[in-house]
Amino acid sequence: MKIHMAKNKNEWDNFLISQSWSPFLQSWTMGEVYREIGQEPIRLEMREGNTLIGICQAILVPARRGRHLMIQYGPALAESGKQEAISNLIQELKKIAKERRCSFIRISPFWPKEEHYKLLTTNYKLFGAPIHLLAEHIWFLSLKEKTEEEIFKGMRATTRNLIRRAEKEGVEIMASPNPLRDLPEFLKLHDQTRRRHHFTPYTNAFFTAQVKHFAESCSLYLASYQGNTIAASIHIYFGGETSYHHGASSFQYSKISASYLLQWRAIQDAIKRGDHIYNFWGISPHNVKKHPFKGVTTFKTGFGGELLELTPCMDIPLSTRYYFTRTFELLRKWKRGF
Repeated sequence: MKIHMAKNKNEWDNFLISQSWSPFLQSWTMGEVYREIGQEPIRLEMREGNTLIGICQAILVPARRGRHLMIQYGPALAESGKQEAISNLIQELKKIAKERRCSFIRISPFWPKEEHYKLLTTNYKLFGAPIHLLAEHIWFLSLKEKTEEEIFKGMRATTRNLIRRAEKEGVEIMASPNPLRDLPEFLKLHDQTRRRHHFTPYTNAFFTAQVKHFAESCSLYLASYQGNTIAASIHIYFGGETSYHHGASSFQYSKISASYLLQWRAIQDAIKRGDHIYNFWGISPHNVKKHPFKGVTTFKTGFGGELLELTPCMDIPLSTRYYFTRTFELLRKWKRGF
């Protein structure tokens, strides 16, 4: 087995698409999004002979709280030789991270929790990260061999009623023909949402880079009511999966159920594209009553679907500086209510 820096975009993305799950955060394009905002993508490929058996995209994050490598929903590995691939990959990542003066590596794999958590923490001495990097409780809706009518009937009755009510109230949904041009509409609502819910947002530069680079596989939906844009969302589609990645809404019109109709329109479009999964992303863990995601969990699960619990985010410490970062992040986690 050999590990090299990857050079072929098409081969990389085709391998990712061939896996059971194809998280777009490991796509070649997502690396270019981070490059544009000043964070270097490091793309490693694993081969046995000439056969590609794994990929891993890490992002070099020059954060003040601790310079580190960030691996979002990766690596993606073929089933054959997976354990050996993990071992070799971790050694290579450590080498690269130390060369780039990182104090730790943070990895959040898109692997079912029960499959690999024990393997990683026991054999490779990975520590549970003090904060999650990405959603670890994923709510997704399978679209395979289902009609719109079947999916609509599978929703919670309240959700169906709110979709119908939004239609009767005259809410209109538009998929922007030019997402980059109309992005300011989303950004304005997103800033309102951030101030209302007190979360740390992605930067406007990040949103702009993402919409720009995913131009051919990105939808920006705008919901309007009485001439005002009152809800918006950004969806990325890759490898047969549509991901509801960013959402925003106006508090002034919170009694108008525009977000429900907007999601239904996005699901309908995913069906028309022939996608097999609609990924709502994160929800709160089961039986956690005060989790910050509790409200959005009720919203997302109302559309029907299933839960996928992922392997928790883990850290590989590389220097004593990591423990200062860990203490700071544990305090931040407690303040945020996680």
